[in-house]
Amino acid sequence: MGLEDNIAMSKGDDPEMLAASQQARKTFKYFWRELSWERRRILPALDFAAVKVGFTDEGMSPDDPELEHMWVSDVECNGRELMGTLNNDPEWVTSVKAGDPICEPLSALSDWIFSIRGRAYGGFTVNLIRSRLPASQRRAHDKAWGMEFSEPDEIEVVYVPTEPVGFLGRLLGKKPVIDPEERKLNMLEHPMCINMGDSLREALQQSKEMVYETDDEGWTMLHRESLAGNGVVVKILLEEGADPTLKTPEGDTPFTLAKRFGWRHVMKLLEK
Repeated sequence: MGLEDNIAMSKGDDPEMLAASQQARKTFKYFWRELSWERRRILPALDFAAVKVGFTDEGMSPDDPELEHMWVSDVECNGRELMGTLNNDPEWVTSVKAGDPICEPLSALSDWIFSIRGRAYGGFTVNLIRSRLPASQRRAHDKAWGMEFSEPDEIEVVYVPTEPVGFLGRLLGKKPVIDPEERKLNMLEHPMCINMGDSLREALQQSKEMVYETDDEGWTMLHRESLAGNGVVVKILLEEGADPTLKTPEGDTPFTLAKRFGWRHVMKLLEK
């Protein structure tokens, strides 16, 4: 997949680009929620997932932009930092190169994007770039990405399952119809989260240790689900005895993790 050229900018250099990055940071929680469910799927659903991060060097030339923004894949997040693998070779920054493992503060995020069934979600700076291209160049841009983008001013951030459009429908330019109420519901809870309540409760009752055990990073399931905003799962874990006061090695409780991403429905469950 061909990602567009690195975007380098200084703070205040492009107000629209800065606003697009701010919107990406505001909605990043939906990207992270989707990744949390992708890891549960037997058959992968994501065609592609990456974040864009701003990098800098201490000794950069005054003529160079303050930040160089590049794409990172294999994304991990602990609510404070982004980890992953750098996709791009930089043009200005010398401290990193393509293929390097990276760990940057979440504040360095400037965009995110994932695709399911060839359709793009997120991509705020990408869509701003598209909006500035003539129609022919925009088509070439989209072809290089290998994704179907929504209109730049109608960016989707959550995947809503729809019936796929057939071959003839695609030829006629038809697109899947998304129910507004279904979209609203899926903004609150991921479809997989809504559907797994009974099976999860049964699994926890058969393997009670799942409620209490910690993973290799010292996180409980309640920590992970709180950061991902999975309210149905959090509610069941609490009912099965999960401890909401436990802290991660970084010092975060499930509540502080939910608060960091603004999952208010999860925060309310944990406050009780």
